[in-house]
Amino acid sequence: MNKVMSRTPQPRPRHRPPTRHDSRRPGSAPPRNPVRGRAGTTPQTALGQPRPTDLFADRLLAVLSGQRPVHWMLRYTAGRAYDDLARLAERGPLRAHGSRPVVSDIGYYVPRTGALEVFARIASGDRLRAMAFRLERGEDHRWRCTAVELGGSSHPHTPED
Repeated sequence: MNKVMSRTPQPRPRHRPPTRHDSRRPGSAPPRNPVRGRAGTTPQTALGQPRPTDLFADRLLAVLSGQRPVHWMLRYTAGRAYDDLARLAERGPLRAHGSRPVVSDIGYYVPRTGALEVFARIASGDRLRAMAFRLERGEDHRWRCTAVELGGSSHPHTPED
């Protein structure tokens, strides 16, 4: 199974000592294993660069919470995803009147090379919502959102008798 959870602190590798910060030495040496190309099927990127799963979760949250306009996502979507996002954002499902919504957890599944199915938990105060989206890598090696869904009720559900 290719299901992966992210947004957890990554432990430091124990096979090397921490980087030395010595002002008496000249500039740093190049990395031993530089990142080559954009090959790979997982959203693991070079150190310091956020994963596409994290980027898109934050971008979609910004649109669905009203912090950004829908057209801001136009270049990051493909197919019906833009129309679905516009329809969702029109209702303002994640607009909060108190605390700002945040992505509390992200996980993804790799159904095939160049595609990721991502789910995110969105927390806003004591409320929790679910967001799911699909990312596909195009021929230009850029990730684009091809589907987006939002689930979870904005008010706690009480079962009826």
